[in-house]
Amino acid sequence: MLIQPQAIQKSNRAVEIASVLTEALPYIRRFNNKTIVIKYGGNAMIDEPLKNGFARDVTLMKLVGMNPVVVHGGGPQIGTLLKKLGKESEFIQGMRVTDSETMDVVEMVLGGLVNKEIVSLINRNGGKAVGLSGKDGDLIRARKLTLSRNAPELNEPEIIDIGHVGEVEKINTAVIDMLIHGDFIPVIAPIGVGEDGQSYNINADLVACQLAIDLKAEKLILLTNTPGVMDVNDNVLTGLTRSQVLKLIQEGVIHGGMLPKIQSALDAVDAGVNNVHIIDGRLEHAVLLEIFTDQGIGTLINRG
Repeated sequence: MLIQPQAIQKSNRAVEIASVLTEALPYIRRFNNKTIVIKYGGNAMIDEPLKNGFARDVTLMKLVGMNPVVVHGGGPQIGTLLKKLGKESEFIQGMRVTDSETMDVVEMVLGGLVNKEIVSLINRNGGKAVGLSGKDGDLIRARKLTLSRNAPELNEPEIIDIGHVGEVEKINTAVIDMLIHGDFIPVIAPIGVGEDGQSYNINADLVACQLAIDLKAEKLILLTNTPGVMDVNDNVLTGLTRSQVLKLIQEGVIHGGMLPKIQSALDAVDAGVNNVHIIDGRLEHAVLLEIFTDQGIGTLINRG
């Protein structure tokens, strides 16, 4: 009896799926009950197939015994709404100048529109997500961030006030622990509150880094719009130690917009996070490919 080509194709596909599941098994076992903090941003947040794929990835991680914690950005969405309101976005040293009016928009977009969309997508894919801003349960205590500028004509650095922009002072991990142990997936908007009750817009990479440290996470994953850390020939550097990263910074290979992410990665591994992954969020199922496959897809930074 002849076997039809369609049947052969189905059989080959089944073998491929079985092979993928077999490859994933040791990683599922290794990371069971481990906390993995994911900074979610870039194209992965605005492309519909990528958004749905991310929601499925996070749901699957939870279902196989991991504890994903999502911290999201939302810069483009904030800029779009500000433009609709007739307000121009202004940046100094890469930081958005955030006056009171802009802070209202930031809270509306991050704590409302973006956060609830991510929560809804995860829930629609079978997960149990809970959305939070740093103001909920006094989750993120912030302090005001000021920038300084050096210039030859100045006797001392100029202090620049960029408004309601903050940095993390303290995180109340009890809120996250309660959700994790209740089988929920926390989805966190990077908004903090100061001692004076003022709201502060905080860089999502910084929040994700501090969360990973305070939660004693196994991994910190930073989704970006690049394949990872690149060498001078634009090849992805798949595995780096702390000392290798510092050398690449000194040589100028790592520069520009990648520097803040790299600094967050170094801070995390210095404080005890085992691994930091910088991966391309433009690739569908990027998180699963990095965690569950032998080859991975981005740059892994460890404490070595």
